[in-house]
Amino acid sequence: MKAPTDSSQPSAPTASPAPVPASAVKAVRRFNRFITRRIGVLDPYLGSKLSLTDVRVLYELAHRDAPVASELARDLGLDGGYISRILRRFEQTGWIERRASTQDARQSLVTLTPAGREAFEPLQQRSRDEAAALLAPLPPARRQEVVDAMERIETLLSPTTNAAEGTRVAVLRDPQPGDMGWVVQQHGEIYWREYGWDSRFEALVADIAAQFLRKFQPAWEKAWIAELDGERVGSVFLVRKSATTAQLRMLILSPKARGLGLGARLTDECIAFARAKGYKKMVLWTNSCLTAARGIYGQRGFQLVKTEPYEGFGQQLVGETWELKL
Repeated sequence: MKAPTDSSQPSAPTASPAPVPASAVKAVRRFNRFITRRIGVLDPYLGSKLSLTDVRVLYELAHRDAPVASELARDLGLDGGYISRILRRFEQTGWIERRASTQDARQSLVTLTPAGREAFEPLQQRSRDEAAALLAPLPPARRQEVVDAMERIETLLSPTTNAAEGTRVAVLRDPQPGDMGWVVQQHGEIYWREYGWDSRFEALVADIAAQFLRKFQPAWEKAWIAELDGERVGSVFLVRKSATTAQLRMLILSPKARGLGLGARLTDECIAFARAKGYKKMVLWTNSCLTAARGIYGQRGFQLVKTEPYEGFGQQLVGETWELKL
């Protein structure tokens, strides 16, 4: 039954979108021609035999936790049949594997195989190198202007996914002054709240962060800060353990940013950087209770090589050493 209409409170007319001037349409088309030429989309993409769409699908698979094909098609704006053909080709090549979804037997979860990651990661590094080459001729201030302008365009043109929350923009950036204190704070707060670890863990993280700053080797080490809508939500560090071994440290993600693939993205950046620098192996130390992080490491080919029970940070724990051959 419909509620009665209050004739004394007429509803406001829905505003029609303003017509788009022909000059604006022309400007967008001109920019599209300019940017596709500058970033090499018209050439064989990244010097490979793959299309831009192929590489984009690989990127999504590398940075998502076992999506279904329909999810990829929806988020990429692709026809379901088209993406099915791409995935079938990848499966025949040995780049992906499928397993039945426990929530819907009609759907298959898609994950990259180690061979798929091996095929994708050089393309990802080549894309980074080309982006760096595009910005390299500009002085730092102009580079930042370009980055700010691109982020502004992305924010303005992205569809609103939540009327109250708006579009969420995630970026990974280099650390800035003040970020190390935030990293230490997040480790102290999150591990106390979720696992009951005491202040000795915060002290350990503070020592690691201080050593990174004091002994930083920019040619061999790197750190990333993840931001969501301009707010810090995560971090990861890659340090030089030896001439041939890199160590992943201080991977953290705020609860508000979980489920968006940022933990995977941070880990992938470390792996790609280590490979580009010629490291032969990556190692990391974690604990058996950190199931989400362990899942990310396992999906990327890390192998658990050592476990050791110990008492630390006020808890009975099991420490784990993981390794990845690069």
